[in-house]
Amino acid sequence: MHRLSEAVGGASAVVRLAAVVVALAMLPAIACGQQQHADSSFRPTVPHPAYVANGPVVAVDQAHRNFHTLDGKYAPFGKLLSADGYRVRPNTEAFSAQSLAGVNVLVVSNALPSTPGMSAFTPDEIAAVRQWVQNGGALLLIADHAPFGTASALLSQAFGVDMGAGFVVVRQYGKLTANIDYRKAQLGSHPIMQGRNPSEQVKAVESFTGQSLGIPPGATGLLLLPNDAVGVASPQAIDMLRRGESVPGKRVGGRAQAEALNFGRGRVVITGEAAMFTEQVFPWGERAGLTAEDDEQFALNVLHWLSRLI
Repeated sequence: MHRLSEAVGGASAVVRLAAVVVALAMLPAIACGQQQHADSSFRPTVPHPAYVANGPVVAVDQAHRNFHTLDGKYAPFGKLLSADGYRVRPNTEAFSAQSLAGVNVLVVSNALPSTPGMSAFTPDEIAAVRQWVQNGGALLLIADHAPFGTASALLSQAFGVDMGAGFVVVRQYGKLTANIDYRKAQLGSHPIMQGRNPSEQVKAVESFTGQSLGIPPGATGLLLLPNDAVGVASPQAIDMLRRGESVPGKRVGGRAQAEALNFGRGRVVITGEAAMFTEQVFPWGERAGLTAEDDEQFALNVLHWLSRLI
């Protein structure tokens, strides 16, 4: 038994360091997520587009019951990339050598399986994406808090990255929060953080409730979780911690919410949080996403690295 004060800087509850088992039947986060919508008023800030015309093709997956799609909650992400000169289109087919032909960057955000608890992707699809990256493709794999981590875990593992599957909470600015502000030492040393020039340097990134990722040898953590970070199974567990109650949990300090790696001739960025790549509005007026901190520049830099501009 370890006090959560040891894990999240002073909270009084007790956390048992057991593996967190997340039931996919538990969907309160999705139920809440259905209330949010893409911010139609979002206007990208791209003073110097990377491509004037005929930029790389970015295919955003919509073939796997994705929670985020170009015609839905990821519309602002599509606007941002289009403003930067990328040719953005949906992917509506199962992954294969044929469907990936002609794609420069594949984006998969919050896929879901047809059967809860299973992978969103078939073994053949995972093998196709792995081979495509090995041959020079670029993948941005985004899998948020539960249940999305479980759905994308096998695809992530194909590149050596394990997903935490639950919800990450930290103590920041005197309170327990799942919205994490990354600055200074929590930002990894990588070209993505530096950008093409000093004006594109990323100095702060905010995430909006996500999971943790293991960092395998050869990968670089981009958003590094603090030592006191804890992974729990549900939003209710976070509320219980705030009330000082005891919940099962797992220390995840030293893991990441975003990382980058080279794989064969290709490149991969995997993130455990999705909202920072779009702009969303909640019914009560709160916004989350690209307009926070340097999130917009971070998203652009991720695509610039994947498309080999940096």
